[in-house]
Amino acid sequence: MEKCPLSFFKRKPLALMVAVTLGLSGHVALAQESTTNTPQAEAQTDDDLFEQILITASKRQTGLQETPIAVTVTTGEDIAQTQVLDIQDLQALVPTLRVTPLQRSSNTNFSIRGFGNGTNNTGIEPSVGVFIDGVYRSRAAAQIGDLPRLEQVEVLSGPQSTLFGKNASAGVINVRTAGPSFIEAAKVELGVGNFNQRLLRGYYTNGITEELAFSVSGGINKRDGYTDSVVGLDDMNNRDRWNVRGQALYEPTEDTRIRFIADYSEIDERCCTVADVINGPTTAAVRALGGTVLDVEDQFEFKSALNQNSTNTVEDGGVSVQIDVDYDSFTLTSITAFRKNTSSYDSDVDYTSLDILTETGNTDIETFTQEFRLTSTGDNEFDWMVGGFYFSEEVDTGDVLYYGEGTRPFFNILGLQPLLESAEDVYAQPRNAFFNASNFVATDFLQENDAFSLFATVDYDLSDKLTATVGISYTDDEKDVSVSQVHNETLSAIDFDTDPTVFGVPLAFIPDLQPFVPTLKGVQFLPPQLIFPNEVEGGNTNDSKTTWNVRLAYEVNRNFNVFASAATGFKASSWNLSRDTRPFPSDQQALETASLTRANQSYGTRYAGAEESTVYELGVKARFKRGAFNVTLFDQTIEGFQSSIFVGTGFVLANAGEQSTKGIEFDSTFNLTDELVFSFGGTILDPVYDSFEGANGVDGPVDLSGTQPAGIHERSFVAGLTYNFELGNGMYGFVRSDYLFESEARLVENVPAELTREVGTLNASAGLTMDNGLSVKVWVRNLNNDEYFLSAFPPPIQAGSYNAYPNQPRTFGATVSYEF
Repeated sequence: MEKCPLSFFKRKPLALMVAVTLGLSGHVALAQESTTNTPQAEAQTDDDLFEQILITASKRQTGLQETPIAVTVTTGEDIAQTQVLDIQDLQALVPTLRVTPLQRSSNTNFSIRGFGNGTNNTGIEPSVGVFIDGVYRSRAAAQIGDLPRLEQVEVLSGPQSTLFGKNASAGVINVRTAGPSFIEAAKVELGVGNFNQRLLRGYYTNGITEELAFSVSGGINKRDGYTDSVVGLDDMNNRDRWNVRGQALYEPTEDTRIRFIADYSEIDERCCTVADVINGPTTAAVRALGGTVLDVEDQFEFKSALNQNSTNTVEDGGVSVQIDVDYDSFTLTSITAFRKNTSSYDSDVDYTSLDILTETGNTDIETFTQEFRLTSTGDNEFDWMVGGFYFSEEVDTGDVLYYGEGTRPFFNILGLQPLLESAEDVYAQPRNAFFNASNFVATDFLQENDAFSLFATVDYDLSDKLTATVGISYTDDEKDVSVSQVHNETLSAIDFDTDPTVFGVPLAFIPDLQPFVPTLKGVQFLPPQLIFPNEVEGGNTNDSKTTWNVRLAYEVNRNFNVFASAATGFKASSWNLSRDTRPFPSDQQALETASLTRANQSYGTRYAGAEESTVYELGVKARFKRGAFNVTLFDQTIEGFQSSIFVGTGFVLANAGEQSTKGIEFDSTFNLTDELVFSFGGTILDPVYDSFEGANGVDGPVDLSGTQPAGIHERSFVAGLTYNFELGNGMYGFVRSDYLFESEARLVENVPAELTREVGTLNASAGLTMDNGLSVKVWVRNLNNDEYFLSAFPPPIQAGSYNAYPNQPRTFGATVSYEF
């Protein structure tokens, strides 16, 4: 494996940091703290030209440059100029963050520094925690909706389990939206774009009394699909979503603030486009049966040849109440929230124009969270915070996999017809009983999760320059899981080694058929599920862990700070809530003794154990008259990283023994002139599986120890250039471009190594704003029509074939807004 350039500096991290920071000082901060040509900006002095950003990464409001945490901030100005509508759009601005939508609208994976999981399997909670207005969102389906009035987004790198109570072993995305105002304000925005995009957003806020204010906001986002069906179905990858949110802010006294939020959103879309990238030997059978096969050379022509529309819906809503009460020396904060998320899908999962496999699914999630914390206030030598977090969630998820009218003809034309008919005869089954269109498997899972954490952190000024921080958290997480199944798949329910035929012996003992037993077993894709809990498998896990962080921060001067830190993180066990859940091999003897095993019983994993992460960081934060730069050198390790890989008919869930990444991340902004702002950020990573035996490879289990994990780019960079200008008569404008580069990386471990992705995407926008509140913007995403794959997978029952998800093509549009 090619070594990352960081290897040269392993023994001299400080020298590396100094070299990088000096080299970037002309360009180099963790957010674009730019100024615009507004009257307020013109009134600033040179010393004030580069303003400080306030963040809440430490759960108290602090300045970005003075906060010794690796955090990247996307400001409200960035969000407005680049037309960021949801968290998925952020990766074009934050190089350490990668957002990957897969298979369905509700399946989106977030990773920070290359660490992240939690898609396509409801049981796997993300390693990157997402918090919106202080409320934890436990699944991607509750995170991806359009967010009205985004105010600021903070991406915290590395484990954050000490302060964030649930699943922050790889990092945190902390989203803040605008609250109600006592001053009347409103805005309406209309947008249009290619693929017939129509966008409507707006808000209104005002004070009702001197103590009570409210706001209402909402939006509609519609767009035709950019993938055409060549068999006459609806286009794919459309947008059809809306949201509404209401807020109230009550301030009965100067010391008490109560913020209430209620929101609801819906998504009803056809997703996601799949391209044929390698056509294996079974492709000839698809053609022979009259199926349409797309040319692998047309991977980015955005064509679809499915036999039915793949639809998915998401309904998400919730309420939260945050209460802040100021006392003489501390503030009491309480955040209470309840959320409900329902998602469903109906998909063609053989990804051909033949009716071979169809899957439907539904997931209901109800989540209650409660956080209390006490935070010291004032300018003290000793600052502290103590708190507790409680989490309770119920998950009901299930799916049904159906064979279709084309399933049996597909296997017949592959040459299995005589063998299948012989097997039907000896087991007294009617003709075409195997792979019949009436066959289905319905599996349902229930999961109850209760967790709590207690945390505390102290900051002590050892001197007027040096501050020590120590934090500790105790987390306890308990899950109870059960599975039930209705199995109506005739072939997979037969045990050819033990089930007697009409001749009184199993098929494996019939001389003429015995040689073909391995072939028959090879097409038993859906064996009956061993339900649990049972007398051997309890169906529960209970994990607890104490995590900590230690940090030293030194203020060289008011504009230059350095810090060193060490921290640990934790994520509890995740259950495999899919058809591929199987008993652990260690339970085999007990299950057989208790006569609980099912036909064709196989063994694997029910769940992946807890993740435990550790990071060591050395950072520099500085700002100057015309810019700022932040650099962090880190060495991060996750033991027991929860890995989920799709294998055609289900998901293999396992713990990677250990995965580590050494790297550097930086972000910078430099005001070249009063009007021209240049930003540059990036990550350089050296990721490796220190140990991962039994991983799922292209041809089965492999030992990935010592290899580079798939899906992680060694180098990622984001560069941006913004020109702000004044036209006079109260009119201001901007022109902006952003370029994202990600070096070549293998897509997934269980697809051929030649399936890689390399990203080089250019985005641009421009706008004019007038004093009367009227604003016009134009934007384009993927201006250069960059082409790459998001991920890839082997399709079911088509050995040797591989499909991939292509990225979104060029999109562009314009918006007109009026603010008053």
